[in-house]
Amino acid sequence: MVLVEYLQKEAGLSLETAAKVDSLCLSTALPKGYQLLNEGNHSTKVYYVEKGLMRMYYLKDGKDITHDFFDEKKIYAPIENVFLNQHYPYCLEMLESGIVRTVDFLKIEKIIDSDVNLQRFARYVLVSTIKRLAEQLHAIQFQSAQERYKLLLTNHPKILLRSPLGHIASYLGITQSTLSVIRGEKS
Repeated sequence: MVLVEYLQKEAGLSLETAAKVDSLCLSTALPKGYQLLNEGNHSTKVYYVEKGLMRMYYLKDGKDITHDFFDEKKIYAPIENVFLNQHYPYCLEMLESGIVRTVDFLKIEKIIDSDVNLQRFARYVLVSTIKRLAEQLHAIQFQSAQERYKLLLTNHPKILLRSPLGHIASYLGITQSTLSVIRGEKS
């Protein structure tokens, strides 16, 4: 979904305000495998996925571990950079070719202060991020691998067609062979 439509539908912004936000954003077609951010980077960009799939991951003992997926109609900002002025601990890459809209948070922050609907939308994005992270933590602590798999499919129904199984397995905190067993049980 293009950004203007998303801002009107999800944020309830007027066409004029949505177009103002849209005009601040750069649209970039990115190839599969493109690294948007690497560990240690410092970026204050906010990302909106118009088309494609991004993966956030980190490196541990020479292995990459998937932390999250961002598909169409998702907004992502590196919180460590934008709000805490810390180096970025993750990597962010395109798993599919796609179109990503970016804007520097400082530009958005200036107009957020002038529009109550943008303020509400910013809170919605932040609360949604906190909710997603809380659900992820709950899943890791209290759910079985089968339950985490089911939740992943609920949140990303086409993920099995869009991401390598190794990335899915690492996101779930299981091996690829365990993922194969779980998938076999669901068939």
